[in-house]
Amino acid sequence: MGAFRNLAIGAFLALSGVSSSAEAQRHTPFTNFTVYPNLEDKIIPNYYPLRPPAIPLAVRSPYTSAWSSTSSKGTLNSQSPIFWFGQGLGWEGIVVVDGHSFEYMGASINDFPELPYFNTTIPLGVRYDSQYSNFTFLAGPVTIIASFFSPVTPKDICRSSIPLSYLTTTVQSNDGKPHHIQFYSDVNAGWIGLGDEMNIIKEFHTGPLNGNGTGNITDVPSSWILRPVNPNLFHEVAQIPQWGNFSFTTSSFGSENFTYQSDSATSVRYSFVNNHSLNDDAGSKLYGFGNREPVYAFAHDMGTVLKTSVRYTIGSIQSPAVRYLHKGGLSNLAPWWEKCYGEMHDMIRFHWNDFDTVAALGNEFEEKLRADVNAFYQGNEPPIYSNRTPVAYANTSAFTAFDTQNGTDQYGQQYEFNPDSAYGFLEPGNATGIAVPFVSEAESYYAIVALSARQVMGAYVLAVPPSSSGTAADAVEPLMFQKEISSNGNINTVDVLYPASPFFLYANPTLLKYVMQPLLELQEGNFYPNTYSTHDIGAQFPLATGHVEGTDEYMPVENSGNFILMAYAYYKFTGDSAWLTRHYELLAQFAQYLIDFSLVPAAQLSTDDFAGELANQTNLAIKGIVGLQAMSAVARVAGNEEDAAKFADKATSYYDQWEDFAIDPSGKHTVLAYQWRSSWGLLYNIYFDKLLNMGLVNPKVYEMQSAWYAQVSQVFGVPLDNRHHYTKSDWEIWAAATCSPTTRRLFINAIAYWLNATTTNLPFTDLYEVVGTGEYPLLVDHFAARPVVGGHFALLTLGKTGQLSSATGGDTTGSFFAKNSTDALSQPDSLTIPPSYAGAPFKQRAVRKAPPRNDASRAKSRIHV
Repeated sequence: MGAFRNLAIGAFLALSGVSSSAEAQRHTPFTNFTVYPNLEDKIIPNYYPLRPPAIPLAVRSPYTSAWSSTSSKGTLNSQSPIFWFGQGLGWEGIVVVDGHSFEYMGASINDFPELPYFNTTIPLGVRYDSQYSNFTFLAGPVTIIASFFSPVTPKDICRSSIPLSYLTTTVQSNDGKPHHIQFYSDVNAGWIGLGDEMNIIKEFHTGPLNGNGTGNITDVPSSWILRPVNPNLFHEVAQIPQWGNFSFTTSSFGSENFTYQSDSATSVRYSFVNNHSLNDDAGSKLYGFGNREPVYAFAHDMGTVLKTSVRYTIGSIQSPAVRYLHKGGLSNLAPWWEKCYGEMHDMIRFHWNDFDTVAALGNEFEEKLRADVNAFYQGNEPPIYSNRTPVAYANTSAFTAFDTQNGTDQYGQQYEFNPDSAYGFLEPGNATGIAVPFVSEAESYYAIVALSARQVMGAYVLAVPPSSSGTAADAVEPLMFQKEISSNGNINTVDVLYPASPFFLYANPTLLKYVMQPLLELQEGNFYPNTYSTHDIGAQFPLATGHVEGTDEYMPVENSGNFILMAYAYYKFTGDSAWLTRHYELLAQFAQYLIDFSLVPAAQLSTDDFAGELANQTNLAIKGIVGLQAMSAVARVAGNEEDAAKFADKATSYYDQWEDFAIDPSGKHTVLAYQWRSSWGLLYNIYFDKLLNMGLVNPKVYEMQSAWYAQVSQVFGVPLDNRHHYTKSDWEIWAAATCSPTTRRLFINAIAYWLNATTTNLPFTDLYEVVGTGEYPLLVDHFAARPVVGGHFALLTLGKTGQLSSATGGDTTGSFFAKNSTDALSQPDSLTIPPSYAGAPFKQRAVRKAPPRNDASRAKSRIHV
């Protein structure tokens, strides 16, 4: 075996042009610390605030979405990063310390024979917040910190439109002595879904010019740019775009020697490990896969230092961004960043130089998030961030905090716990579920929303509207487009925007207007024949080409109620009565549909379409009824008192009948469907009644449901309904917002507990089993990275209206909204307009106009069959 290893090393050295004897002399063994080859057991780092199934790395758009899975004890330095869909992305990171190479990202070390001077790192810790994921490693006498920064700045529209993310890698001496440090990082073409260069155009750019052999230039950004040879506009393969560009950028960053290279993965990486620099060659075309696939690399030699850093930016860039059907025809819309910064290279340079500013903006959002979580729980939970790891969320994926199966929690509540059952923590005597003990609900909630923030924003793109030609630049507002990631790929799906809406109401309600605008234009432009709300504006992102035949997914009550409730909520959080009045006719059309069909809804899908059709859905009916109550208020804002009275009368009448239909004969809970005695489900659609203080739902219903959820909870939460043992995290938190503090704590801590223990392997799924290992449900596509996690902000959105954690169920004490009033927030959020950027003038894209239709064909197209 030893002879074979020596042969293999000799072959690799010959391949790279390095002699064995010379190499042995160059890499003298360390004497002042231990090198860690052949680690047999994976070392699990400390996670804070908990260990999610995947850590966000670069998450800025549906196509810039890179994660590090923690499944099966995976770490950043034991496997490749993944795309949200699950396939690997080539992204490698190595640091050389005094001649010895340490891999902190990726697993290329497994592709080499055993080399005494190529080691893995020791993972020490992983911390995340709403902006950053920071990974800390031990590498001999130094500590490496890889800091991934995907800014969440929802009030800055220009910066939010940039599809690029940052990685800053820092090395710091642990022994007080300076060390010679070199950095290496490369990417592959998996980011654009291609393996070899037969289908790739690659370019190396330094500043505004192409470069080749221009190492040691001044400190301006240098980029690898990759794009398909034969782009397929608006087409995806395995969810990865087949048009546009991929950018990987850095600069010399004060290094003594800055080099780059493109060649096969084995050749480039092995050459660097042995030579500690690259050859400044962009390379010829390569054909291969695996170890022979092409990679695109940078290397920095920082000299002998105590502490040093390098930075990279990375992302997938599409222009045009969306194909859009509108009154003028079909247009290919430019991304919003083109309006802000100019062409692609201008945007890349702006983003590179913007780090300090956007870091400050991101820090503002993070500090406000922390402050708002503390404010919501003030007086009921200790402040978060005591710089400790919560007791229940230990390093391992198993719950290990309890030496006994019985005890008393921090609130004086007795509990019993059987780790061999799926029941969770129960109150002795009556077996009612209680929250995971010894864990702060505030810290659990922060862990959930901090993890969710980048995932929400990463599902959207902002685009320049087709009508902006000739409009004053500062008057143009973007259109916002949402990809229904992982479930079916629709664009601007109403029943996906609805659960995500609490994030926008909390972070920037104007974004909710931007994403609703394409839906309004589609339906007000006579491109949709039905009288109820459309399900989406296109079957496959980014083709916003509508459903002119009205054959979209059939959720008429669901989406008509959703649309009215979101429109009214947008007004309540902004005071924008002009917008509400402008769209009154369409909203009233949806309300009439709810009058006709919401009290006793026929067999149809709700937003939980994976559960199948069901007639007389209790939760669906209450959505329509609360929607009518909201529409009464909309009519008052629009000055239509006659309509307001009609909608209010219907809402009140329907609600009284709904209680008779909906409450189980036992009086303990609402039923899942009117005809199904003893059935039950999460009644999350009463959330907007509480949020906007509409005063329609009887407080006793809130109290009844709150008590019931604790009677049917499992170890990882409360099932969605009695038909299955899976749940939806977004709806759990909506339901939690309508419950007593003890039941709310049960929901929140269960979700955090699941995050820390689940065996799922993809970005935060909102659909999972509440028993077993918290896996994905059988027979349902794996949900991952969906924007519906915006619903996790439901408590913070309540807090924004003045309703805090001490409120019980339907109690709206503290609400800034008087009961059933049309008053908006007295100090609504105002969108901050960023300063003008020195980008190239925006060029309006050509519009392909649709042929005119005569009245007969127009009338025919509106007939619903």
